[in-house]
Amino acid sequence: MRVIGELPNNFCKISLFQWNEKYLVKFELGLYEQTFKIDEYEVADVEELKSLISDNFIKKVMSRFDEMHADWGEITLN
Repeated sequence: MRVIGELPNNFCKISLFQWNEKYLVKFELGLYEQTFKIDEYEVADVEELKSLISDNFIKKVMSRFDEMHADWGEITLN
């Protein structure tokens, strides 16, 4: 797996990888992470991939992190 970049963000770490004819977009926040795998043929290049990671998309990812945290809290507090 090859690191091809990072996207600056104030809320979470966003890393870009290339592996096995796929791009991986990895979001990390504390104990949680989310990874999206995109076939290389779905985007023209890395710049197009970066352009798809909009503020609206990041908001949805952050919301999912909140859900993940709540889910984990439910099972550890019982």
